[in-house]
Amino acid sequence: MLDPQVSHVVRLVDDLLEVSRITSGKIELRRESLDLSNILTNAIETSRPVIDGGQHQLTANFPSEKLTIFGDPVRLTQSFANLLNNAAKYTNRGDHIELTATREETHAVDTVHDNGIGISPEMLPSIFEMFRQVEDVRHRAQGGLGIGLTLVQSLIRMHGGSVAAFSDGAGRGSEFTVRLPLSNANADPGTTATDDAPSRHPLLAGRKILVVDDNVDAAESLAILLAMMGAETRTAQDGPEALQGLETLQADAILMDISMPTMNGYELARHIRAANTFFPTIIAITGWGQEDDLRRSREAEIDAHLVKPVDIDLLLKALERRGT
Repeated sequence: MLDPQVSHVVRLVDDLLEVSRITSGKIELRRESLDLSNILTNAIETSRPVIDGGQHQLTANFPSEKLTIFGDPVRLTQSFANLLNNAAKYTNRGDHIELTATREETHAVDTVHDNGIGISPEMLPSIFEMFRQVEDVRHRAQGGLGIGLTLVQSLIRMHGGSVAAFSDGAGRGSEFTVRLPLSNANADPGTTATDDAPSRHPLLAGRKILVVDDNVDAAESLAILLAMMGAETRTAQDGPEALQGLETLQADAILMDISMPTMNGYELARHIRAANTFFPTIIAITGWGQEDDLRRSREAEIDAHLVKPVDIDLLLKALERRGT
């Protein structure tokens, strides 16, 4: 039996591998005709340990008619299980979760509703972005990286569907609605993705990248993701550790947070530029996004200023520029 901490790391890496496969266009959907109720039942069983662990009450409402969809049973089960897990983690012990499936014309509509902590209006537009978690309750995520919803959105889009989040605000519960096209007899069984599938990313083979962030999970997860795209990566938790690491790793790119103890990102960038020994691309990845923050980045000779949660496409474009 795996040590709980080892199991946790394995789960995080598995999630990152899924993200990497999707963003590089390497996911292959093995589609077949499916009874949606079977998929939802399997998802419930997958999530049962998390639901029972929180002593939640789960209600499932499925229509009497058979809703047939054309999709990958493993990926769809994974998507709905992630939504149920999300509801269980962000709902107070003993509260209620509801899973409902209905038909709306040519689509199956599935909702996962909970009466948990809800989502603030500011958070709602970015809830599906990678590494995004509800800010005030990260301890509920049990060490997760905040990519479960990113996976759900990507996999549902690959099935020609959509997923949306709704909430009346903090403390008022949340609802995730998935829309999937009902099976079409003329569908091409060889189709593996729709035009909405994520674009292929350039490989980072040969790149040496240092990730600096006092949030250990954020630093390690981003480093793993970049490594899976071919980069040689190393992490540091503050400015002095980053400078020490650069003595043995001549990184051609440095990705760093701005708000760090001991030495902030602006100071770190100035130290690196003042050394004048090599000229890496320096990219700020930060929660600070005001005009004054951007100005200070320019003054510190930071090449790109990206606001968290980082958009991977924008990050890769910034890395491609190599400081130009």
